[in-house]
Amino acid sequence: MQMHQAKRVEITIEKIMQSRLTRALQDADVTGYTILPVLGGSGRSGEWSRSGQISRGTGMVQVVCIVRPERLEALLEAAFAVVEKHIGVVSVTDCQVLRAERF
Repeated sequence: MQMHQAKRVEITIEKIMQSRLTRALQDADVTGYTILPVLGGSGRSGEWSRSGQISRGTGMVQVVCIVRPERLEALLEAAFAVVEKHIGVVSVTDCQVLRAERF
């Protein structure tokens, strides 16, 4: 099977910022993403967990996007405009996809 180069971008951000981030991605013509709940973790402020949270607005989510390499810069600019002022992490890895026309 023919494999095609792509970039996988994972953006972990406060749940309350999810709609702002997805709007920014859509404005940058990123049409595909997946949103995953983040159950807990550890960072500069120590360990945290979603358990015990009473509000749906608390906690973190991870937005995963796969794009063609030439579309990466626009995605990162859109994501950083949201993430830079809030808690969040952006990572980029190389990946391969089977159906390049979907990205």
